[in-house]
Amino acid sequence: QVQLVESGGGLVQAGGSLRLSCAASGSISSLNAMGWYRQAPGKQRELVANILRSGSTNYGGSVRGRFTISRDGAKNTVYLQMISLTPEDTGVYYCHADIPTARYWGQGKQVTVSS
Repeated sequence: QVQLVESGGGLVQAGGSLRLSCAASGSISSLNAMGWYRQAPGKQRELVANILRSGSTNYGGSVRGRFTISRDGAKNTVYLQMISLTPEDTGVYYCHADIPTARYWGQGKQVTVSS
């Protein structure tokens, strides 16, 4: 089992920056990936970014070049640095962690970008 606790996010003006953190605990030795999806009202949940066990990263097309995902040395916490934010980035950001047989989700954090 994996438990995820998200922190960060909040409210920022367009062009600003925010950071999200996601700390995993439990059976973290079997983690294959961690990352975030986001969901805005009226839209489906979409990939933001993830980082694989190898350290390789993936980004959704709408955030590539503006967001950076990283992890600590213990590989139990991941960070999402978000810059050049626009109102289109507004939504609830859900951390996830993947093991071979399941995906676990955090509680979600609100990110709001004002015009």
